[in-house]
This record gives sequence, structure tokens and C-alpha cells, in this order.
Amino acid sequence: MKTAKIGLLGFGNVGGGTYKILTDNKELIEKRIGVSPEVVKILQRNKNKKRFVDADEKLLTEDPDEILNNDEIDIVVEMLGGIEPATSFMLQAMENGKHVISANKAAIAANYDKLVNTAKKNNVEFLFEASVAGGIPVLTAITNALAANNYVEVMGILNGTTNYILTKMTEEGLPYDEVLKDAQAKGFAEADPTADVEGIDAANKLSILMALCFDKYVAPTDIPTTGITKISANDIKAADEAGKKIKLIGKASIENGEVTYSVQPVELDKTHPLAGVSNEFNAVYITGDMVGELMFYGRGAGPLPTGSAVCGDILSIMKRKF
Repeated sequence: MKTAKIGLLGFGNVGGGTYKILTDNKELIEKRIGVSPEVVKILQRNKNKKRFVDADEKLLTEDPDEILNNDEIDIVVEMLGGIEPATSFMLQAMENGKHVISANKAAIAANYDKLVNTAKKNNVEFLFEASVAGGIPVLTAITNALAANNYVEVMGILNGTTNYILTKMTEEGLPYDEVLKDAQAKGFAEADPTADVEGIDAANKLSILMALCFDKYVAPTDIPTTGITKISANDIKAADEAGKKIKLIGKASIENGEVTYSVQPVELDKTHPLAGVSNEFNAVYITGDMVGELMFYGRGAGPLPTGSAVCGDILSIMKRKF
């Protein structure tokens, strides 16, 4: 049986989830794909950090070149987060003839064209399903099953932290500051929640969705973005009395031949499918000219849901390239 040699850049939650899936479900993968996935090296930058899962010490390294310049490795999976050095690592891997998979929405959204073009130039695959909506396979659907459609609109709840906060404000009538503290205590929000609550994370994901749906790259910094920090309990109550719910929505649509786009709090009718998406869940609502309206719903984060999406990309490359 052929073997795909894999290097993991990052061993945090997503890296740990990916490793666990490849290890625990190895026989299942071999049976379905006919290729064996083998993780041969893992970049772990902080040895003292508590891990989602443990790995053989022999696999661990603090030197990225042991992965990027390793002729044995076929597939590099980038899960470091942040724009740099993640982008440079991905480009180096591609230039060394390695297929690259990433879960890093910030790096991909900031450098989309450069990453895609470098992959094409070096005749390698670049896949990034896990960068948008965690375990929900929406990017694969857009680029494969729905590819015969002209996309009319894509919109969604793209950030679980803000959705959790708005859900609790709506259901329990609590003020924003109190719910944010609760979300931080439960691990749904970071100590510095700025990227989530100001809509930056959602803008990164919308940038990627737009590039795939409309073949139009817009830098996330150029997407008009408003977060949820100014939403009050009174706003929530007024929307409820009007038969609506407030959700942070990333949206792009075709209007008069042009793509319009934004990330902002929106009052949705309670009958809209997205209005029923609660807590930390994500959903993406797509309209195609032939298929009509579709909604993809599920866990938008977490080691195993996001790792599942990463592994889906790994298996896709294994099918086509091995």
C-alpha cells in the first residue's frame, strides 16, 4: 500500500485533532482511500503547553526546516495561526514541491492570490477547507458539488464566539459585558476577544468565501466590518418584539453585476434559517442560480470538527496524487 508522508506545522488544538483522527482512524482511511497516511514530523513550538493529544517524542521538532526541507514529506499541513511566519512556511513548502493544506483563515485571507498562484506555479495542491466554518464542508461543496452554479449570494454566521454571546443575550436578557466574561470562562472567547467581537475573524472567512464563489479577491481589511460590541440588551429586546433576532452576518451578493459585501449585525426574521443557529454553531447560507437556497450547519471550531475538515483535504490529495 502506498504511503503519504505528512508533516504538521503546529500541534495546538487543530493539530492535535488532526493527529488523533489520522491515528485513530488510520485503518478506516486506508480501507477507503487505499493509501496509508503517516505523520512523520510535527512542529511543536511550545513544549510546555498542555496538548489536546500526545505524540511520540521522536516526531516532534522545534525546527520548521525539518518539515519544509524534508524530501520525504509529501504533504505539509499548516495550523499555526497568524499571518506570519505561517504564510512564508506555506510558500516555502510549495516551492519545495509539497502539497499544502491550511486551517489558517488569517494567512489565507491576507495572501490568497499569492498562495493560490504559487501552488499553481509549482504544480502542487493547496486546500483549506478547515479555514471557514470548522468541520462544515462548505468550501468543498462550493468548488465541487455546486460548481455548475452561478452564485447569487453567500451569507452566514461565521464566528462561534459572537454567536454564543448574542444567543445568551437573546435567551437570558444579559448585557454584553457579562456574557463576554461567561464566554471567556467557558473557553468560547479568547482573553483578547477583539478579532471575534469586532468582526475581524468573520471578515477573513467572508474574504475566502467570496474568492471561491465570485472569483473576486477582496482583502479582509477592505470589507466594511462592524462587530457586536455596541449591541445592547435593549437592541436585542426591540428586535425580539419585532419578530427578529440579531446575528453577526458576513454577506456577499451580486447586485447589478457587482459584488457587494459586509460583515455586520443584522436583524433577521425569526423564520429565516440562520436565525435558528444558536450558541457556538456556525452556518453558511448559499444561493445558486440553479440549485436555489442551501444551508450548511455545524460546529465551526474545535479540535475534532476542524481536524475532520483538515483530514478531508488530506484524503482528497491522497486520492488524486498517490
